[in-house]
Order: sequence, then C-alpha cells, then structure tokens
Amino acid sequence: MKELRTIIRDLREDKDLKQKTVAEYLGVSQQTYSNYENGHREIPIWAVIKLSKYYKVSTDYLLGADTGYLGNTNLNGKYLGDITMHDVVYDLQKLNARDRRELLRYIRFLKNTN
Repeated sequence: MKELRTIIRDLREDKDLKQKTVAEYLGVSQQTYSNYENGHREIPIWAVIKLSKYYKVSTDYLLGADTGYLGNTNLNGKYLGDITMHDVVYDLQKLNARDRRELLRYIRFLKNTN
C-alpha cells in the first residue's frame, strides 16, 4: 500500500505541478510541502482534506483506503497507441444517444467480466 506522501507526490506529478503551486494552495511554504512529500513532516488532517478537494479524489484514496483514482487525466496524452483520450471522447460525442447507452452497457459488461 502506498504511503500518503507518495500518493500526493504522484498526483502532483500527474498534473505536472510544482511543489510551490500546491504549497501556495495549502497556504504553507514550499519547504513545508516538500517535507510532507519527503516524509520529514506529518501531513495534517486539514491538508489531507484540502488536497482531496484540489485533486478531486476522496480522502480515502489519499489515505490508501480506496484505489479509485484513474491516474493522469490529461486528455491530450497518449491513451492507447497513437489515440488520445481526447480522440475517444470526441468519437463518443458523435454517437447518437441510443448508441452511447449501448456502449455504456457494453463497457459495464466488460468491467463485470474481469
């Protein structure tokens, strides 16, 4: 199980953010935030709550009780081969409502068979 300090570092790096940016959001110095990520300082509960809102993940995820985070959500990054997530979403938007519902049912079917 990943430690909180590793999870917040991974989230920050997934979003291509600097420590200073996250530190400013939290209202702490860059050094204090660096100490959180490096394990030199305990991360206060209020910071965990703010970070969960900042990254749009649950506090359970940050604390290692939930693995629901899907990873980098950069729509222009490569998703599968040369296809980006943007390409996938764009193609989905071109489908009519009935086909979207069918596709969603198929995706749920695939999730349940694994």
